[in-house]
Amino acid sequence: MERFLLADLIRWKESKRRKPLLLWGARQVGKTWLMKEFGKTCYKNTVYISFYNNRKIAEIFERDYDTKRILNALEIELHVSIEPEDTLIIFDEVQSALRVVESLKYFCEDACEYSVIAAGSLLGVALHEEISFPVGKVDELRLYPMNFREFLMACGEKKLAEYCKDYRNPEINDFSDTYRQYLKEYLCVGGMPEVVKYYIENHDLQEVRETQKLILQQYEGDFGKHIPPTELPRIRMVWNSLPLQLAKENKKFFFGQIKKGARQKDFEIAIQWLVDSGLVYKVNKVSKPGMPLKSYIDYSAFKLFILDTGLLAALGEMDTESILKDNALFAEFKGALSEQYVLQQLISDTVYTPYYYSGEKSVYEVDFLIQKKMNIVPLEVKAEDNLKAKSLKFYCEKFKPTEAIRTSTANYREQEWMKNVPLWAVSGI
Repeated sequence: MERFLLADLIRWKESKRRKPLLLWGARQVGKTWLMKEFGKTCYKNTVYISFYNNRKIAEIFERDYDTKRILNALEIELHVSIEPEDTLIIFDEVQSALRVVESLKYFCEDACEYSVIAAGSLLGVALHEEISFPVGKVDELRLYPMNFREFLMACGEKKLAEYCKDYRNPEINDFSDTYRQYLKEYLCVGGMPEVVKYYIENHDLQEVRETQKLILQQYEGDFGKHIPPTELPRIRMVWNSLPLQLAKENKKFFFGQIKKGARQKDFEIAIQWLVDSGLVYKVNKVSKPGMPLKSYIDYSAFKLFILDTGLLAALGEMDTESILKDNALFAEFKGALSEQYVLQQLISDTVYTPYYYSGEKSVYEVDFLIQKKMNIVPLEVKAEDNLKAKSLKFYCEKFKPTEAIRTSTANYREQEWMKNVPLWAVSGI
């Protein structure tokens, strides 16, 4: 499978200002495979070290941060030769050995000629423990589940994947039926590499769902790690409420839908844990569509999305056949999956950080706002060809943006006040 982040890793390797790299990402998104593939493609040798249940190697980093001593010890313990220009050093599962993270500062300062990548599935959670994060001494990349273009590539549709980057390309409209079918498959299968692999090999939706359930079980098994036992029930309640939160028309996160009388302050740690683990994306509301959007964040209101469309469908126990056949059972959940899909493409396949905006007393809501150069662009998501966009029109009449986008399963078209971009071409925005 092709992952677009490989190109970023190659640029990192060739950079004259290269620092040790931290690769962020949730469990099962493909970090280990990508790092090893990068090593196989771009280096003569790869030294791969997983610190999961590997106390002996972890102890090498606990004495001090003398990089020469550490490298010599690794060569002896692993029976390898580590050459600066020819060897990629991979430190995996570093949440189990946080001193390794601290050592990256010294690799940057004292051994910058070595190529070092560190990754860990719960690294964002573990870093809240008492360690010194190497601020300014590491480069950082984030790996997400496979986006729609990567999914098309995995399905052997390279040309269709290329077209997605230019929604004005008339050939996109020529293949709209094909795109529409692949989009349904992606909403159902999602972008977890293992799930995509099984689907492409045999198109067995039962195996897809069983694999998704297994991944969800693994995630829930992680809930008890790096957090006090008192928070565990709250994490589970937030996690299990996500399908309901996203299925409603107003997708702002309501604490009352976790349980009656729930308050924000009681669940702040649980939500932050899920965000830090990479399992949940948090989209903040802004108080006004001003520049820069980050300056107008309203921290009291936000939307939470799960990391993958397929996992959302599995967590919500949505029937896979209903999604693919687009029947009535899918109707109420269609909006949730469509907005989840657009959010995933924005964060994994564009440069934008999405926010959202709602009017006073929430009489209307714009699904996403993005900062595109010097413009604030509203983006409304439609699950099908229904092109009524009342909230977007209300917003445009009030704020008169230079560009407004509605995305749906309809073909590309321009109107006086907005343009419609097909859902499969969101990455070209």
